[in-house]
Amino acid sequence: MRYNVNVSLPTQQRAYSIPHQGQSTVLVTKADGEREPFDPSKLDTSLERAGASGSMRSRVISHILGEIRDGMTTEEIYRRAYEILRAEESSPVAARYSIKRAVFELGPSGFPFEQFLAEILRAHGWSARTGVALMGRCAPHEVDVLAEKDGKRVGIEAKFHNDRGGKTDIKDALYVHARYEDLRNTSDASSRVDEGWLVTNTVFTQNAIRYAHCSNLTLLGWDYPHKHNLLSMIEEARVHPLTCLTTLSDGEKRRLLDNKIVLCKSVQTRHLLDEYGVKPARIESVLDEAQRLCGV
Repeated sequence: MRYNVNVSLPTQQRAYSIPHQGQSTVLVTKADGEREPFDPSKLDTSLERAGASGSMRSRVISHILGEIRDGMTTEEIYRRAYEILRAEESSPVAARYSIKRAVFELGPSGFPFEQFLAEILRAHGWSARTGVALMGRCAPHEVDVLAEKDGKRVGIEAKFHNDRGGKTDIKDALYVHARYEDLRNTSDASSRVDEGWLVTNTVFTQNAIRYAHCSNLTLLGWDYPHKHNLLSMIEEARVHPLTCLTTLSDGEKRRLLDNKIVLCKSVQTRHLLDEYGVKPARIESVLDEAQRLCGV
């Protein structure tokens, strides 16, 4: 096979030739099991968003094109690219590239994701509380996140998936719409909300999106809607989960998460890192990565 790759040009001028096996375009397998043609420009966009240089993007894509095969998973492609970035680029680039995976690492329970979502909203000017008990017109409810801004009060259901192929479907949308209609129509002013949102770390099914449009339910997913989605909110506010940090071990991340510390920017003192078991010899590298990634 021969590939024509040029990733050093501006986005609108980039030209890629998709690899073929015989006459068939190489298909890659997504997390949900669906297959789609491999498009190097998508990989380049994610690398550019992470801050990788033009030469580094070119090296990563050339490496992937040299290994691409029919049926290769998007997870395999991500891991190949991540390994190169971690070995050859500065650590913040690899960390930014791993944001989506880092959000999955907030699990297995959904509680750290709820706390992280509240932090994202606070960074965008909302006041936010998690695990709030409210009384609806017909029944009591525990709201994952209650957010307020400019006189608007929003109840949010946070649907966390551990499975990268997980989808939030119409059953969730129906449930959330009914729940927040109950809270919107309550006679208890302290429990009343103006609207309800359904937020997920993955994607929505088309039926869920169709129902939400019809019922005026707000959906927020990893890349939905196209412009104002969960990823864009994270990037705009530079609110990164601490699980992005490549210099922390899985055990250290878990200890911090268990103590409701979810943000990279919260990892900012030697005392805190020492308290949660980070070895003294590694504390400086953790602080340095946190500073460069999150602007601590």
